[in-house]
Amino acid sequence: MSILHNEVGRAGSLVLPTPFPIRTVEIDNYRTKTFTLDLSLNAQPGQFVMAWLPRFDEKPFSLVSADPVTLMVTAVGPFTNLLHGMGPGDLLWIRGPFGKGYRLPDRVLRVAFVGGGYGVAPLLWLARAWRQKLKALTVIIGAGTAADLLYFNRFSALKKNEKGGSARIDLLTCTEDGSAGYAGRVTDLLADSLAPGEIDLVCACGPHGMLAAIDRLGHEQGVPRQLSWEAYMRCAVGICGSCELNGSVLCLDGPVLEHR
Repeated sequence: MSILHNEVGRAGSLVLPTPFPIRTVEIDNYRTKTFTLDLSLNAQPGQFVMAWLPRFDEKPFSLVSADPVTLMVTAVGPFTNLLHGMGPGDLLWIRGPFGKGYRLPDRVLRVAFVGGGYGVAPLLWLARAWRQKLKALTVIIGAGTAADLLYFNRFSALKKNEKGGSARIDLLTCTEDGSAGYAGRVTDLLADSLAPGEIDLVCACGPHGMLAAIDRLGHEQGVPRQLSWEAYMRCAVGICGSCELNGSVLCLDGPVLEHR
């Protein structure tokens, strides 16, 4: 296993599913865990990998980190429930990374990140990657209830560790039932941030309805958007067409699409 790990570390990507041991498992809430693997890949924030359990199924997961590979897993079906039963030392088969991630355009200094539910997964890595290049960063985390908010503590720790040269981070939360933070939707908070004209770019990940609303809002305000669209990805290499969205094959053209 160590020889294989070293070879993969140099290559930076996996064409075929390859087994790697789970290093740690952290409980995030009542249905979400974060898995760290004994694996590092050459990837960018917003890209994804395919995780396979032999003789069962294979599913896509956004990367929380690539070094080491870290995945957020929310138990929403048979595959993720089975994965939740695994622990340190168990093997998870990985291929990837795939797709296109987020890209920081030139002269963009003020950015808003918006994550809905487990859509916050790639945004934590993105904040770590971009904060030294930005002037200001607004992070909006939304969920249905307080129990469903994810990675607030991780973003809070990032905010507390602000250093010279790093972007100022404004961390906002909202829940639809009002049990934590602002009572409402992420688009309500985003509208307040966009209105003064102090945001150069919006990066978001979450449910389709949320992304569509953010796209409309950004278009109205004339602010470019980079949106990571969820889809049922099977092959991850653009053959099966299961992840087609408005003419784009998300596993190749996305999952992050640019909107202007």
